Amino acid sequence: MEMDYELQITESILKGISEGQRELIDQGIFLVQMMSEEHENTFSDYSFVVFPFAKAYEGFLKQVFFDIGFLSQTEYTSDHLRLGKVLSPNLVRRLGDKSIYEKICSRGWCQLADEIWDTWKAARNQVFHYFAHNLHSLTLKEAVVLCNMILINMDKILSVYMGDTAISDSESVRVIDFVKKP
Repeated sequence: MEMDYELQITESILKGISEGQRELIDQGIFLVQMMSEEHENTFSDYSFVVFPFAKAYEGFLKQVFFDIGFLSQTEYTSDHLRLGKVLSPNLVRRLGDKSIYEKICSRGWCQLADEIWDTWKAARNQVFHYFAHNLHSLTLKEAVVLCNMILINMDKILSVYMGDTAISDSESVRVIDFVKKP
């Protein structure tokens, strides 16, 4: 049986991320390749494959939110900023003007705010937090789906951030395809 693992990375992502974020993405690509070629059924949980992408996503979000004025310099450089908290739609009322979710919605991008939150929750919080009642283990295929969820969301954010609210279907996509040979 042939298993296919693709990571879709657009040119806008490659151009729109920092060198540190690029290094994390490259490490994630390496992990997907290594696991798909040599260790596809070695582990009971492939959450670790998502980690470099999730870490790059966190840095990317902080950078974008700082660049557009949603975070102050102090918040951006703080070791105490809880990004998940300020992204949560459930905390808008409690956080008031500190809610990044609300700031995104106030610009007419509520769907994007929901997608940012959904990606954060699915590809970071639910993957890396330990829940005694639910040891959410990922197959390699599920891990790659979450990596792509992050990449797709980053591309959408860049599209909006750069002023192009319509994402082009013709955008150049670098597809990294790892095929498991039988």
